[in-house]
Amino acid sequence: MGFFSRIPWKHRDELFLALDIGTEVVKALVFRIDRENRRGTVIGVGRARQKVGNMQSGAVSDIRGVIGSAREAIDAAKAQSGIKSVEKSIIGIAGELVKGTTTTVHYERINSEIKIGMPELKMIISKVQEKALERIKKQLAWETGQEIEIKLINAAIVDVRIDGYRVLNPLNFQGREVSMSVFNAYAPLTHLGAIETISDELDLDLLSIVAEPYAVARSVEVEDMLDFSAIFIDIGGGTTDIAVVRNGGLEGTKMFALGGRAFTKRLAQEYQIKFEAAEQMKISYSIGQMKPDDIQRISTLFADDCRVWLAGVELSLIEFAETDFMPSKIFLCGGGSGLPGIKQALSSGDWSKNLPFSKPPQISFLQPHDIARIVDETGELNNPQDITPMGLAHLALLNALDEEPILTGILQRSMESIE
Repeated sequence: MGFFSRIPWKHRDELFLALDIGTEVVKALVFRIDRENRRGTVIGVGRARQKVGNMQSGAVSDIRGVIGSAREAIDAAKAQSGIKSVEKSIIGIAGELVKGTTTTVHYERINSEIKIGMPELKMIISKVQEKALERIKKQLAWETGQEIEIKLINAAIVDVRIDGYRVLNPLNFQGREVSMSVFNAYAPLTHLGAIETISDELDLDLLSIVAEPYAVARSVEVEDMLDFSAIFIDIGGGTTDIAVVRNGGLEGTKMFALGGRAFTKRLAQEYQIKFEAAEQMKISYSIGQMKPDDIQRISTLFADDCRVWLAGVELSLIEFAETDFMPSKIFLCGGGSGLPGIKQALSSGDWSKNLPFSKPPQISFLQPHDIARIVDETGELNNPQDITPMGLAHLALLNALDEEPILTGILQRSMESIE
């Protein structure tokens, strides 16, 4: 399934649903696209807590259980919005085996004086995509020890250069060497099949399945995107998703299976209580609603887990450190980012000494008001755990308004032939 490829956008209704199927909580947003003002307005928010066995490491493990949680969240969002039906949806996907990477191909043209035309451009893109697919398959085979069937779910042009000069669109340019870098996100067919089954059972018209770190990284817009570089860290219940943006282009994503649920399990073991009670205790600790002695005890208890988590972040970023300095801006989001020890660990500075940061990392939380052109009419989206579904809504807005660059459009159309 290509990215938003099933139905022409101009013939779609203006109401959409963004569904974030998290390990701990399913979040649903009903939003309306305002074409005149070129923005999206959230008119309904719904949340439903998952049962412990519904998700594993960010992936669906009990389809029937997830359907129940998703239906509850969607019904709540529709009830708040006053809308009886909203079928068209964009759904996020995460998990360790959802891979995102940027691949670069250098192509030497036979005649540098001939202007680059559409057929040649499509051929170059095809070469990039073939190389990317081969690279990802090898990486997954090495990590899992087996061949895994995967599918391309998202793609975006990161960088195009002609004879070393950066251009936004190479069409009609002359030159000898064309270098093109493309970000691609792939997911196992097993994971995609589970999401599609859930969508069918919920009677949703599934417009796209999107890699969640891709959506989060695309959701921030600044005046000069070519100068924008940052690291996005989304800490969910079962996984931590990392996206690295350099010079306005998404360089790649990494995910590892350690999130807020690991801290909940630590409390359950230490206090000999049920998981649900431990989760509530963790939330109370995160917002400071505990006695000072209890806060100190839990802080000490979580210290080792924070160090393990930080090691996962460091390992995930090593690959991005091979080509250039690391972006110094780090944005945190997701429900797990609320744990006090997380920001403290990142701010310690010890871990960053092993990575090529030109200056000490600046840690901040991504807030709902940072998401470009998505306005919350409900007043319920007010903390970093709401970023992912808002990022999905933002991505839907870009495509509905046809604001994706021409190269990205060509790339997305080429996805179906590659699949």
